[in-house]
Amino acid sequence: MTPNRRQLLAGTAALALVPGRVAAATRGVARPDLFVGTGGDGHTYPGATLPFGMVQLSPDTDVERWATCSGYHHGDGSIMGFSHTHLSGTGIGDMLDVLVVPTRGPVKLLPGPLADPNAGYRQRYSDEVAEPGYYRVALESGVRAELTATERTGWHRYRFPPGPAHILIDLSHLILDKSDAAPLIDEAHLAIGEDGTITGARRVHRWAKGRRIHFALQLSREPSRVVFYGDGDAEQPAGAKTVSGRRVKAVLHFDEAAGAPIVLRCGISAVDVVGAAANLRAEGGHWDFDRVRRAAQGRWADALDAIRVTGGTPDQRTIMASALYHAQLAPTLFSDTDGRYVGLDRAVSRVPAGGAAYSTYSLWDTYRAVHPLLTLIAPARVKSLVDDMIRQTAQSPYGPLVWPLQGVETGTMIGWHGVVPLAEAQAKGIAADYAAAWPAIARRSFDFAAPDKDNSLGRDLYDAKGYVPADRVFESVSRTQEYAYDDWAASHLARAAGADADAVRLRRRSGNWRNVVDPAIGHARPRFADGSWWTPYDPVQLGHMPKPWWRDYTEANGWQATFLNQHDIYGLIAHMGGDAAFEAKLDAFFSAPSTLPANAPPDIAGLVGQYAHGNEPDQHAAYLYAYVGAPWKTQALVRRLLTEMYHARPDGIIGNDDCGQMSAWFVLSALGFYPVDPVEAAYVFGAPLFDRAEVQVGNGRKLVVEAQGNGPDRPYVQSVRWRGRPWTRSWISHAELIRGGTLSFRMGAAPNPAFGRARADRPPSNGKPA
Repeated sequence: MTPNRRQLLAGTAALALVPGRVAAATRGVARPDLFVGTGGDGHTYPGATLPFGMVQLSPDTDVERWATCSGYHHGDGSIMGFSHTHLSGTGIGDMLDVLVVPTRGPVKLLPGPLADPNAGYRQRYSDEVAEPGYYRVALESGVRAELTATERTGWHRYRFPPGPAHILIDLSHLILDKSDAAPLIDEAHLAIGEDGTITGARRVHRWAKGRRIHFALQLSREPSRVVFYGDGDAEQPAGAKTVSGRRVKAVLHFDEAAGAPIVLRCGISAVDVVGAAANLRAEGGHWDFDRVRRAAQGRWADALDAIRVTGGTPDQRTIMASALYHAQLAPTLFSDTDGRYVGLDRAVSRVPAGGAAYSTYSLWDTYRAVHPLLTLIAPARVKSLVDDMIRQTAQSPYGPLVWPLQGVETGTMIGWHGVVPLAEAQAKGIAADYAAAWPAIARRSFDFAAPDKDNSLGRDLYDAKGYVPADRVFESVSRTQEYAYDDWAASHLARAAGADADAVRLRRRSGNWRNVVDPAIGHARPRFADGSWWTPYDPVQLGHMPKPWWRDYTEANGWQATFLNQHDIYGLIAHMGGDAAFEAKLDAFFSAPSTLPANAPPDIAGLVGQYAHGNEPDQHAAYLYAYVGAPWKTQALVRRLLTEMYHARPDGIIGNDDCGQMSAWFVLSALGFYPVDPVEAAYVFGAPLFDRAEVQVGNGRKLVVEAQGNGPDRPYVQSVRWRGRPWTRSWISHAELIRGGTLSFRMGAAPNPAFGRARADRPPSNGKPA
């Protein structure tokens, strides 16, 4: 069984302006704080990377706690070293490849425990600075470390005090999982070439089982000597040029390390050492660290310039910039400069000229807001991602993407939500060969003999009975509803591929959510194979069996699962008794006691009543009031969530950022709208947080969002104008927004119940108006 993302790990500050960027800062580009999310359970990292870059060069403080899935946690007192790959905001840890430790004194080959840094090569630290594309810290050994990056290379600059020093390269460094009986690293090697280039690779069986990483590393100064260490930290014979094993290391000694800084540049590749070396040659043909830093900061200045805001508080502007930064970290580049990458069939493939392959698709999370946000601010990137998802869908033995990481389909979470960004892009007019993905999508949808991972268990029963029975498959209630949503998305792709009969079948099957929502009680509820419902039912509980893997909901309880439906809102409203009954149920959802059972996962966080903002399943729920003509309740709730769930401090994200999903929710909601159903290509209005926002929406067009009369105590929309004309709807289409123009909200301290009340003004759902 593939556990959920938390079970897999159980037990175990300002943008520096560069020349030419000063004008952008004065136009309202706020400065992100990269430490936001590095505390609490945000699971972000503060190190150097580029937007969607392959390399994430960042400090690691610990690898033995769920809090350090990214390798870093704010407040830890020591740094182990700097590794080249990291995950941002995930609920499972992996990566942390090619750890580099600059230090002085006796050689220590183990990091030692967090509680006792003196026992190993850990170092206390001070004067930590993190900016987009750049990181700096002072280590207790006297070393000043700086980091920056290109897309595929990490750059280090170390300044040492007088005297001898050494740099450790540790290929045994990784996120630990003490429950695994087999070695997490089953092969690794290091070597030094005649030109001094150090190369190496390892195979890791952590989360992405069997993934490989290769690297090529060069130094600006030749070390006095290089010593290799094999398994058990056995020192290799003097003069050894290579070492192989499971946990291998190398120490680069400098008899006198002071003087000119030592610069390291390291290229990585998932394909082979040849690819890593080629990436290094292509992106590291000089030793000018500051040149790389300026280029990295320039790339980030452009990316962050996509949205400029004025108004709000200084902290809110910082949160906005930090969220926009975090929403552009993943998916991560995965193809080498020659176009090669490892496909989900584990074979080496090559993208067409001008194309790119990506990894780190946290699709259970990011289909909701990250991908929709990118369709607004980075349509060219979306085109690149869509082309890649189509290719990888065709290559994967499982079909639609679920949670691919480093060429491995982890199958984490439930459903096959890779169909959603594809259907969304198709609905929004992004040209691509969607038909090329259809055969693989059809297999996942209709071929019940096709190989399963846990994410797609019970497909046959779902098709035959109309739901996944709770006495046959765990997390059955959530599965039924999420499979139904994927059917809805896939029906659009079937139609685009000319498979009209399949489109009809999928559209019909997308109504299966009804079979796990009991209209008699107005709640999603476990249902058994004989058709009976679980009794006695309590919506606060997680399911009908005590073992965690038999919970009936995915990181949710009965309350939260009741509102999972994103694509057939009017069907759900009718199923639950009409507008008044549905509105009352929403009221109860947001006002119920915020109690949870003892066995609830910590992912259910950020409670407002039983709504949990710290996790993804219900992040659209506050916007559902618009569908019953009460958008003023959405406005009040969204403003509350924007101000209570996000803060400009390390613990400022209420739950895991999940590759930018929590952040993207903030960005879109702060602009004043949110995609309840991304495939519908429409956005439901909330309450804009800032007085004015300017959004670059591609092709030189600009969207301006104004909130006249806005203020902390004025969250209610009185009226809306679009492109100078009155707008009575409580929503707007993607096609309208990307035209550019001014979306003007007039705000007030009291609700205007008339706005958006008329049925003709309510948002569309299931391809139909209210």
